[in-house]
Amino acid sequence: MLSPKRTKFRKQHRGRMRGVASKGNTIAFGQFALQAQDCGWVTARQIEASRRAMTRYIKRGGQIWIRIFPDKPVTMRPAETRMGSGKGNPEFWVAVVKPGRILFEMGGQDITEEIAKEAMRLAQYKLPVKTKFISIDKNLENSSQENKKNIKKSQEEVKQ
Repeated sequence: MLSPKRTKFRKQHRGRMRGVASKGNTIAFGQFALQAQDCGWVTARQIEASRRAMTRYIKRGGQIWIRIFPDKPVTMRPAETRMGSGKGNPEFWVAVVKPGRILFEMGGQDITEEIAKEAMRLAQYKLPVKTKFISIDKNLENSSQENKKNIKKSQEEVKQ
């Protein structure tokens, strides 16, 4: 399971989960992705369970990228202890997920959209947050490149 090798501090505050993801909200590595729709904590166990479900379904055919890392320790007190006497010990690690964050990506020549969609569906059952399947459309990539070229041409015309 995922956990940090070492951290600067052993215990953290719980914090708030407000707003939307500003980082990690676009597809960077694969063609298909699973995007969070609401906020929550995803534990290292849930990440591993999702990864296993996806890997099993694609039969190790494509490639999977995990875009979240559990770097926040969650502490717990022993059962039936009295109030006071400090904060509990770290029990497990979580990744803080905000809406728009890409959780997993998938790609490869063997992976079709149907295979990726089914694998991601199996993975999202293991997660505590609502998710959405998204993919990169090749036509959108081509059109965005054409738009960039047109913008550059118009900028050059303005300079002249």
